[in-house]
Amino acid sequence: MRLALFDLDNTLLGGDSDHAWGDYLCERGILDAVEYKNRNDAFYQDYLAGKLNLNDYLNFSLEILATTEMDQLAEWHRDFMRDCVEPIILPKALALLDQHRAAGDKLLIITATNRFVTGPIATRLGVDTLLATECEMADGRYTGRSTDVPCFREGKVTRLNRWLEENGFSLQDSYFYSDSMNDLPLLEKVTHPVAVDPDQNLHAEAMRRGWKVMSLRD
Repeated sequence: MRLALFDLDNTLLGGDSDHAWGDYLCERGILDAVEYKNRNDAFYQDYLAGKLNLNDYLNFSLEILATTEMDQLAEWHRDFMRDCVEPIILPKALALLDQHRAAGDKLLIITATNRFVTGPIATRLGVDTLLATECEMADGRYTGRSTDVPCFREGKVTRLNRWLEENGFSLQDSYFYSDSMNDLPLLEKVTHPVAVDPDQNLHAEAMRRGWKVMSLRD
């Protein structure tokens, strides 16, 4: 079975779910609308510029999970899905997923955004297999720390290679769809790398290498 791999934020979604989660928390008055948003925006700009310190960002963004009861987090996430995620689900992305399903391919979302944020989104998109940055849990609740190899840059390759070995798949004739130069290490590993609404650096790299460039937004 052929693999079809998909980045999530700004690829299948017309926005960044991780950043949107922070905005949601600020807009609802759950977190400080000035201090938190300014730091969240700064981290996002670092991500876009390819200079994100992931450990610093994870310590910042996962803290709310440790200080909140699980039932409350679930309620907030349901509201977040309705108000923030549904509006940025791209019809052409759903059609692309359906195209690969119809071809009999195995679909997998691989994202740097943490599993708390992205698990329900993958379910909404009908994708059963998700590789994401993992949130540590103890005694039935989040600790506010990440665990395992973060699913970011070369970490995506590490996590995917482990999944391939554990599940008996290979990258033969595989696809990977991504918008970001941060995903270059994985784009280089697949048979069919596809730049989707790419950032400026990835667009230039795709042109140089003759990779397919497409849009799910126009």
